[in-house]
Amino acid sequence: MSEQQTFSYLTVNQFCDKHPAFKVGGVRDKIFHSETNGLAKSGAIIRDGRKVLINETKWFQRLEAQNQGSGK
Repeated sequence: MSEQQTFSYLTVNQFCDKHPAFKVGGVRDKIFHSETNGLAKSGAIIRDGRKVLINETKWFQRLEAQNQGSGK
């Protein structure tokens, strides 16, 4: 049996509207540097042509993991 997965993808503007702690410019900067900051590897963002979508669950999982790693 296969697990059914639910995906929640948002555009940058939708993500920032839903989570006002994140500003559009800051999120776009993170996306621009996604190959070096771990966002691409984590699967938190996907690209569909020119459109960039954010997987909310993976974005926050990556943020938590990053925060736990630097809390020494």
